[in-house]
Amino acid sequence: MKQSHYLLQCSTLSVLLLAVLAGTEVLAEADNCEEVGETHIWVSPSNAKPYSPMKIMAVATDGAISDIAVVGGQGLRIPLQSKSRGGPPWSLSSNLEGLAEGDYRIESWRDGKLLACHPLSIGNRGGQDRPSLGWNLTTEAFYSAWIEGLFGAPVGENLSFPSLEPVLRDPQRNFLFNHLGLNEDKNLPATPDCADLPYTLRAYFAWKVGLPIGFRSCSRGSANAPPRCGPASINTEFTHGIASQGSFRNVSGQLANAVHSGSARTGLDDDGTDLYPVPLSRETLWPGTVYADPYGHVLVLAQWVPQTTGHPGMLLAVDAQPDNSVTRKRFWEGTFLFADVASAGPGFKAFRPLVRTSSGGLRTFSNGELVDNPSFAPFSLDQGGLSPEDFYARMEKLINPAGLAPRQAYESTLDALAEQVETRVTSVENGEAYFRKNPGSVIPMPGAAAIFETIGPWEDFSTPSRDMRLIIAINVLNGLPGKIVRHPELFELNGASAQAAKEEIEQYHATRTQERKIRYTRSDGSPWELSLGEVLERKHAFEIAYNPNDCAEVRWGAKPGTEEHSTCHRHAPEGQREKMEQYRPWFRDARRPTR
Repeated sequence: MKQSHYLLQCSTLSVLLLAVLAGTEVLAEADNCEEVGETHIWVSPSNAKPYSPMKIMAVATDGAISDIAVVGGQGLRIPLQSKSRGGPPWSLSSNLEGLAEGDYRIESWRDGKLLACHPLSIGNRGGQDRPSLGWNLTTEAFYSAWIEGLFGAPVGENLSFPSLEPVLRDPQRNFLFNHLGLNEDKNLPATPDCADLPYTLRAYFAWKVGLPIGFRSCSRGSANAPPRCGPASINTEFTHGIASQGSFRNVSGQLANAVHSGSARTGLDDDGTDLYPVPLSRETLWPGTVYADPYGHVLVLAQWVPQTTGHPGMLLAVDAQPDNSVTRKRFWEGTFLFADVASAGPGFKAFRPLVRTSSGGLRTFSNGELVDNPSFAPFSLDQGGLSPEDFYARMEKLINPAGLAPRQAYESTLDALAEQVETRVTSVENGEAYFRKNPGSVIPMPGAAAIFETIGPWEDFSTPSRDMRLIIAINVLNGLPGKIVRHPELFELNGASAQAAKEEIEQYHATRTQERKIRYTRSDGSPWELSLGEVLERKHAFEIAYNPNDCAEVRWGAKPGTEEHSTCHRHAPEGQREKMEQYRPWFRDARRPTR
């Protein structure tokens, strides 16, 4: 099936649709057009205008969809070119332009069997009524498919944005762009940081589709206990008809004031939370699922890439940084941190859904109500009983169920490390840009654990959390040969011993890290190239390289007296250097301090 982002526009098929369907007065088989199974069809904008562009998405929870078709008067059926994604949930999306005023039906099919039919009225026939919706299997599947489309891109592409704004404002990415027909995405503000990102995405979807949302104010926890939250604030503003951009901005402001890094780190068995833990299975880890690491970072799953004979599988996610940048990342130990700590309930989690009470109000589901509920990912404490090594082994089995050849596994890990280093290049350059605009200034440095959690320029331009992840990533790549011996079941050894494979990868590691290169910009604007081998050798320097008051050369571990360091003319104050030396053991041991 041919795939395209620009479907039916100015094409022969579009002309045929105009000729056949224009002026249609009869809805073919109208009485039989319904969505009663596990496939549902969505049309955007919600009130389609004659001859205007439309987007169609069919979403199924029980299997792939073969095709979508539009049917007009006299039962004429025209298949639409479409793009398929996912599984589960599975989606098929098309762009359509050229329908005149009239009544139509949109059909989705699987292997010659009709799955769902959606009536479509265009023009002055009354338009598309805004249905009364709730969070259920249908809307959760649509949310998941929307997330996957929002951050879709070729697997090899380094997908990065300065903020969420260009993502939501892109009609080719955002199925719900201008869904309300109010030009509501024009100049839409959307600059969430890491903790706010999943909530902002959830609120945006609820705004466009007409769903309630709930969130809580939570503590940040302590060294001995995870965060605890207050009662849920349930907002139904979007369910009372089409809401303006101002309404969304108001709700977004409420979220930003309530949500922080503790909101996702709540205890796994806690009922009074926004998020609850789900099983580690392909059937439950849908795009849109949230990952909360034990130290406060949050990611949103975006896409599963299945394993094939020639390519390893991948699980892709997006996150936001304090500078508001949004980047797509792959699942691996260097990005998805997992630890058994008393201060957090880490792991994969889903948003806790809302249920109607007997009095007509709304409340959140309890954990017990989610154990066997067919409409939502089940509640599970499975992740709480896993060691970090077991957790990563379980996830690797999900991502690459057939196992990987040792070199294939190494290349995948090397690629992940390279992506992480490239992302750090951007973060360091953002700090340099700040000092070019503010020459001579000094960014105050907070003390102790606050270096990881604060506000202002330090939060925006320092990199302690990123650098700790980089150190972990270096440890993971260096430790891959030993992993082959500890977990041979994860690798395709083809009769070779695990020890022999380990020794081969150790030699391969020495060669490949010298071949892979990155570039950063020095203080004078000149580029400087480093091999990944040099990056690995500078792990000790990265333990105190997160301070934006230091020049870029220092932040990349350049040694004084070298040509690389010669262009450096900015250094952190001595008092800040003393603090960093004091905090060095946190980075050496790759373990964040307790609050």
